[in-house]
Amino acid sequence: MKKSTMILGVIIILVLIILILNPFKNNSKPGKYDAFAQCLTDAGLKMYGTDWCSHCQNQKELFGSSFQYIDYINCDKNKETCLIEGVQGYPTWKIDGKSYQGEQTLENFAQITGCEL
Repeated sequence: MKKSTMILGVIIILVLIILILNPFKNNSKPGKYDAFAQCLTDAGLKMYGTDWCSHCQNQKELFGSSFQYIDYINCDKNKETCLIEGVQGYPTWKIDGKSYQGEQTLENFAQITGCEL
């Protein structure tokens, strides 16, 4: 009886630890730029980049959790698409046939797309 009680106790503690420290838990708080990022995507703006590109990482950090709403094409995983689109450096932002290479400001995105920042 004692052994089964102890095992049950350990299982309960492990479940509680997993629930408290769950790294996969969905952060339901809206990001600061959610609406803006969604507007950029709705306007047709796309970011072409790679995971290893430090400038791409800077752009992702600029949006914070709102980056999930950006239409992002990973050129390591979609080489053919990036080749067809003529991407020569990272990040490259494209909209309406125009390319914007390198890091961009949120203000520049607002000006390009008409989205309210």
